[in-house]
Amino acid sequence: MEHKPDTIAVHSANVMLGPNPIVGFRARDVAREALRVARLTVTQPRLSVRAAAGYGKELRRVFRGESKLAPNSRDRRFADAAWRENPGYRKWLQAYLGFEKTTAEWIASQQLKPHSRARLQFMMSQVTDALAPTNFPWQPEAVRRFQDTGGHSALDGLKNLFRDLRQNRGLPAQVDKEPFRIGENLATTEGAVILRTELIELIQYRPRTPQVKQAPVLIVPPQINKYYVFDLAPEKSVVRGLLDAGLQTFIISWRNPTAAQKDWGLAEYAAAIDMAVSAVCTLTGFNQINLAGACAGGLTLASYVAVRAAAGDTRIASLTLLVNVLDQGQADETTLGLFATPAAIEAAKRYSAHKGVLDGKDLATAFAWLRPNDLIWSYWVNNILLGNKPPAFDVLYWNNDSTRLPARLHAEFLDVYKNNALARPGTLRLLGVPVNLGKVRCDTYLIAGITDHITPWKACYASTRLFGGKNSFVLSNSGHIQSILSPPGNKKSEFWSGGETGGDPEQWKKSAQRREGSWWPHWHAWLQARSGEDQPAPAELGSADYPQLGAAPGTYVLG
Repeated sequence: MEHKPDTIAVHSANVMLGPNPIVGFRARDVAREALRVARLTVTQPRLSVRAAAGYGKELRRVFRGESKLAPNSRDRRFADAAWRENPGYRKWLQAYLGFEKTTAEWIASQQLKPHSRARLQFMMSQVTDALAPTNFPWQPEAVRRFQDTGGHSALDGLKNLFRDLRQNRGLPAQVDKEPFRIGENLATTEGAVILRTELIELIQYRPRTPQVKQAPVLIVPPQINKYYVFDLAPEKSVVRGLLDAGLQTFIISWRNPTAAQKDWGLAEYAAAIDMAVSAVCTLTGFNQINLAGACAGGLTLASYVAVRAAAGDTRIASLTLLVNVLDQGQADETTLGLFATPAAIEAAKRYSAHKGVLDGKDLATAFAWLRPNDLIWSYWVNNILLGNKPPAFDVLYWNNDSTRLPARLHAEFLDVYKNNALARPGTLRLLGVPVNLGKVRCDTYLIAGITDHITPWKACYASTRLFGGKNSFVLSNSGHIQSILSPPGNKKSEFWSGGETGGDPEQWKKSAQRREGSWWPHWHAWLQARSGEDQPAPAELGSADYPQLGAAPGTYVLG
């Protein structure tokens, strides 16, 4: 059966945008944890012998057919009935589950600091995940597929494997890219590029309502991904949703840098945002603007807004931040935080400085190992063992269409992370101005996802304590990307809003109101209340000062 992306895979899609999106796992760290296992085995022989004896007893129960071990009902890997009904497969599965259980108990019995224990647990989980019975060619679904196709599934799987070795650094491909074309079935909302610089293209979208609000919306996407996550298929386009709500909408499309642009940093990106803000205000004839940013783009945007607030700039009517962590105080609780040691951070800086850029493919490789069952082994089974094509899914196509970070911006992001600079006023200076988010007095709308493992919602919630204006915190019931792509009509969607912000996030959630459906209409109404009066929609895009330079989606998105 062909692998189809489900909720978990979708939540995992955009793994490049987390609170610490820049540090990968070093071979040295892997070797250090392997050495730790060996050392613990030798220095704590009593615990190791006890664990081995316990596993031996469980194996005897397995082979006598007396074991009660069973996989979690939500573990999709073992959904095939053969794992329950076939005695041989059931014993294989139970032996594996016994090993997994014994390993977890052995780690729990060790006298380790919480941080060290968490690192060891993560590394050992990589081993147990790789050894899952479903990952071997003689698992039941692969055997049936081989028989049903007369062996052709094995040949197709080998072809997929060789392709992945050539084109995907040996990792199984997550998406069939063939059906997708940017500008044809992705990023299709009508608009025009009305400003192009060395760093950005600014896109203005054609209104879809006869009346529009005075204050426009400008979206600032993350620098490590292309902007069209906000304009995927029409039915889940954030841009189209804003237009249908009568909001004039613009978006920045970042240029994909090469080593020649290695010296682009936060100052250059902030200056580009300022140029876009000035252009949008001039073009719309209204001196107020709503700004929205996601992830790394949100970090840059928040820094820019703080600088403008310090200068007394009154153009910014509101700030929306989507799945964005500014306070890194809880970063150690994330998997990446476990490995973001000072040495790893400096090594990451040296790596990108040597190359001139940090390639998105480097990040994709590192982040895939954060959730290997979803992002590696499920595709290994589908593509290699079953010989299927990977799924054709627009979010995964976008996720694999990654870009690069200039070395300087990469290093500055690392410094922001290391110093928790946005939570400590004045630690970061941008364009010569100390960054203090407390000086931002405009209203803020903060979105997080309750199942987001990249930017955990409680870490996102910490931003409510940073800004000086009125905060509206909204919690979606989705993960990282699905928290953004949440159009009306999904019966499973729900969100929490209206709680009293400040202090403990769990207390906020208890006080917040649970609402069914998408959070988009709630956001649109919030923006409309901060966007002035209604006025006739402009008949044409651009102006004499900002002529149309080409149709959306522009040229930078293709690079």
